[in-house]
Amino acid sequence: MSVSDYVLMEESFRWYGPNDMVPLAFIRQAGATAVFTSLHQIPYGELWPREAVRERVQMLADHGLRWTAVESVPVHEDIRTGRGDLKTLFANYAATLKNLGAEGVKTVIYNFMPVLDWIRTDLKHTLPDGSQCLLYNPAHFAAFELYALQRPDAEADFTPQQLAGAKKFWDALSAADREQFIRNLIDVFPGCKLGLTISDIRAMLAKYDGMGEGGLRKNFIRFLEAVCPAAEEAGVKLAVHPDDPPFPVLGLPRIVSKAADVEALFKAVDSPANGLCFCTGSFSANPDNDLPLMAGQFAPRIHAVHLRSTQRLPDGSFFEADHLAGSVNMPKVVRALLNEQDRRQREGREDWRLAFRPDHGHTMMDDLQKDLTDANPGYTCIGRMRGLAELRGLMLGLRYAEA
Repeated sequence: MSVSDYVLMEESFRWYGPNDMVPLAFIRQAGATAVFTSLHQIPYGELWPREAVRERVQMLADHGLRWTAVESVPVHEDIRTGRGDLKTLFANYAATLKNLGAEGVKTVIYNFMPVLDWIRTDLKHTLPDGSQCLLYNPAHFAAFELYALQRPDAEADFTPQQLAGAKKFWDALSAADREQFIRNLIDVFPGCKLGLTISDIRAMLAKYDGMGEGGLRKNFIRFLEAVCPAAEEAGVKLAVHPDDPPFPVLGLPRIVSKAADVEALFKAVDSPANGLCFCTGSFSANPDNDLPLMAGQFAPRIHAVHLRSTQRLPDGSFFEADHLAGSVNMPKVVRALLNEQDRRQREGREDWRLAFRPDHGHTMMDDLQKDLTDANPGYTCIGRMRGLAELRGLMLGLRYAEA
């Protein structure tokens, strides 16, 4: 048998649109055949016109690529807080799903993380080999909470050692360094710059006063109940992205962080459209998550896959490790995902193939010499290309082993 005889998961790359520093031609050269992308130019909560969807589909097709998953159709903050004109927001989201489905885009990733999206305290952490990666340090995040945001009672969320580390870290920063540190934390929304300020974050947090985990989950279920019927009608699968990091931050709950959260979500809204984006990196930052077990447990409801690994450290920090290193047993995870893909294929399902993408690659080699001011952190080309090649090799090795 030749390499081409082995059925792997669909190799994809994330692409942030025409302004992405990584052109579509490079994605093809990396070996990917599909992309995860979004219409980042459309403000949160507004309808995606079918014509705009069709234009993006054609743009990708012109480069020999398929739009395999939307990443993402953002959930407006009013939906999370349960405030504002929810009827219009739900209607726009449902109509967007129908427009995507009508143009053949059948997987939609989204998240339900309140206020901020993913959080890292260092976007250029240097590893021993000289490459750079993303890192979360709880002491540094405590410094943001205490001295920049000045959130009441934030001290209770950190250990004495973390609080001491926070003061030492903050005192060592210049005024310019503090401003850059704050900007890195509050303006990393995927594909766009919202220009938020500390005052904006405080105002957003105030809308969650008294909500708690139960209230946030109630708003999440209301959203799914409103849009899942439209997704089913359009043949679209919704794939919720886990919380990143997978534990409470900013004094707010996060409700897609562990296996029990996913179980509760599927039980509350038992729709075939209600599924999971299995992100090994996000889940792996919580030491209680057994990634291979979860991959098998939730396999029938996994609609999209992000493969990366974090390395957890004793002080609660974690950084983005090599794709086949870190805290994730990647061979066992990929084995479980290939088993699920094989099961779907045996059933004759039209949508049997799983799509994955390498996530949060290291900045390395020539990319270290480039001006990355406008780049999306974690999404330079070479590091992700390395990750894609490693994951491709892993899949081929598993297939050869079973032959």
